[in-house]
Amino acid sequence: MTKFSRIATWRKLGVAAERTLNCAPRKGVCAMARKEILDRIEKYVDPFRITKGKGFKLKDFDPADTCGLTMGKGEAAELLQRGTEWLAEEQDMLYAQNRWSLLLVFQAMDAAGKDGTIKHVMSGVNPQGCQVFSFKQPSSEDLDHDFLWRYFKGLPERGRIGIFNRSYYEEVLVVRVHEDILKRQKLPPPLLGKGIWDERLSDIAHFEDYLTRQGTVILKFFLHVSRKEQKKRFMERLDRPDKHWKFSPSDVHERKFWGDYMHAFQEAIRATASKRAPWYVVPADNKWFTRLLVAAAIVEAVENLDLAYPAVDAKKQKELQAMRAALSRGK
Repeated sequence: MTKFSRIATWRKLGVAAERTLNCAPRKGVCAMARKEILDRIEKYVDPFRITKGKGFKLKDFDPADTCGLTMGKGEAAELLQRGTEWLAEEQDMLYAQNRWSLLLVFQAMDAAGKDGTIKHVMSGVNPQGCQVFSFKQPSSEDLDHDFLWRYFKGLPERGRIGIFNRSYYEEVLVVRVHEDILKRQKLPPPLLGKGIWDERLSDIAHFEDYLTRQGTVILKFFLHVSRKEQKKRFMERLDRPDKHWKFSPSDVHERKFWGDYMHAFQEAIRATASKRAPWYVVPADNKWFTRLLVAAAIVEAVENLDLAYPAVDAKKQKELQAMRAALSRGK
């Protein structure tokens, strides 16, 4: 299936265009179709993209928003499949070109759907070119280093996609909400002033700026679930034995700090949103829309890199011709 045969199935995201499907990518009419697809995807992605944190208010974003789109599960699944196929093709070129890397950061409250979103959106990607890290409580070795140290080790190599299922942002989210955790991080007492959160957010912003200048594309997704929907999903987990393993008493306990977490998320987005490393505040009450929006944002970002397979020089061309001739002579 070519990239442009996806036009029909991406119509629900505003991608409606009649174009010739069998043609070379990035040339002539197909280049026009490609641009139209990306332009229309952008209309749905852009309202949720934060590139300037000043004045950002989390309350301005509705966790149940779907941009007016309505569709059944089957239709949404088919649409998502087309998006993942598109992403898989781009990932193949990313891996072959070996210049850029892509870091996807997922942050959310419990039951917002991080695991499911990662599973569905990245379902078509070659595991050889993708790596996932889920950061839990820091080890004693981690605590003997600065707060960003353990995250450096998980950064994606060139040509690869790295996924952080929770990330260094936990250091200004859960640690900010529960400051007793901060006391266990072995910082010298004089450094534990009131400005530590602004300092850490500044460190993170500079860290991301550095990475983007080294060829790492950073996309940060906050899956914005409502408190009501979270409760509903918790109840559903309790009703399903196959989901009991995912449940922890701390999940319910953390609901008591909902307001503190929303404040921490808002401050983090305000301080670290940038054009180079944008945040996406993704409505998470409707899983199908969450997954489509995340897939569209990733496709858009990777497409904008204008990736291509490495060109073969004249010497390599001669080698290929010689190998073709040798194979033709053999049995």
